[in-house]
Amino acid sequence: MFVLELTYTAPVERVDALLDAHIEWLDAQYAAGVIVASGRKNPRDGGVILAAGVDRAEIEKIVAADPFSVEGVCAYRITEFYATKTAEGLAAFREQLPS
Repeated sequence: MFVLELTYTAPVERVDALLDAHIEWLDAQYAAGVIVASGRKNPRDGGVILAAGVDRAEIEKIVAADPFSVEGVCAYRITEFYATKTAEGLAAFREQLPS
């Protein structure tokens, strides 16, 4: 599983101009089963996305296709972790530690 932390590198007005395209990108990733949850940070200086079901190379490709990345209005920090415990509703995303 991945925690994708977005930090805006441009004024919010530039981010807002790309928001519809970013939401379309998010919707496509939800439909593909990659994104599990997403939302704005508070204060609004970026966002957080939880993603699963792909490897690091694939997540890097997916992140690079985000209109926010393409237009250079945010920086991504990608953190991979093993979701060994989850709430019952997220049981499908539980992972085993590698041996």
